[in-house]
Amino acid sequence: MSTLTLPSDYPQFLTELKGHIRETQVRAALAVNSELVQLYWRIGRSILQQEQQQGWGAKVVARLATDLRTEFPAITGFSARNLRYMKAFAEQWADEAILQQLAAKLPWFHNCILLDKVKNPTERTWYVQQTIENGWSRNVLAAQVESGLYHRQGRAVSNFSRTLPAPQSELAQQILKDPYTFDFLSLGAEAQERDLERGLLEHVRSFLLELGKGFALVGSQYHLEVGGQDYYLDLVFYHLKLRCFVIIDLKMGEFKPEDSGKMNFYLAAADDLLRHPTDQPTIGLVLCKSQNRVVAEYALRGLSQPIGVAEWQLTRALPAELRRSLPTSEELDAALGESEPPEA
Repeated sequence: MSTLTLPSDYPQFLTELKGHIRETQVRAALAVNSELVQLYWRIGRSILQQEQQQGWGAKVVARLATDLRTEFPAITGFSARNLRYMKAFAEQWADEAILQQLAAKLPWFHNCILLDKVKNPTERTWYVQQTIENGWSRNVLAAQVESGLYHRQGRAVSNFSRTLPAPQSELAQQILKDPYTFDFLSLGAEAQERDLERGLLEHVRSFLLELGKGFALVGSQYHLEVGGQDYYLDLVFYHLKLRCFVIIDLKMGEFKPEDSGKMNFYLAAADDLLRHPTDQPTIGLVLCKSQNRVVAEYALRGLSQPIGVAEWQLTRALPAELRRSLPTSEELDAALGESEPPEA
């Protein structure tokens, strides 16, 4: 077994690194998350500099991990794998000032999830901001990334810019997604809208998580009496940040122009019967199985009430790269045909 020849400046580097760790250990006992994350960032930056300037390789980093764990046996986190995460972390957050404002406010394993799953810096920053604002756990953050929340948020077709004043219109647009993912439901081919509504209510915690922060459930099949006739709204919420009611109409099929007219009527009635003087105008969301965005835009164009249209899906859509790599139904049929045993 060959003996590893260490760089000449390695002992001094290790001594300085031990000093950094001891200083942080004394100052915060590694109990404050921000201090721990910033320590990992400094370690990662130091390793990155040594690799760039001295040509350090993976074996030197592995030796560094061994020496650090020997020196600090009570501190976890100094595996070779975690040191590589630290280096990647320092690469992705090169500006220490921005690091302190954003990533240093997240637990380390939250940051590791983002390093693994989000390669675009702008998108990663957005997820950090959302996690800080919404207090997402590690599992919730992972689920939001996997569902492509960044690409869905604020994408619903709406007429908010014409029916709501700024900044209410911008805020309302950002609370809506397209599509909404209800992967916690199991619905058969013959399911009706009431089955969808019942499933969402049975999984109300997951439903509220998918809707986003600020939604409070007011009721389902909420009764309104207009002109002596009874009407029932599928789902009624109150949004705490927007300070308004939100009515959701569920559709099992494709969006139709008449769906927006029906919602326009519901909103006008709700503003008269539910809205308090201090509330903002009620917002409507038509959630349908599919939609033609051009049709939806035309349907909303002449309406006076703020309405959004979005799709819902039971499973997350596969990325385009993965879809292209999967066999077609014809290829599957051919493969199955070839594998069938010969007839006797």
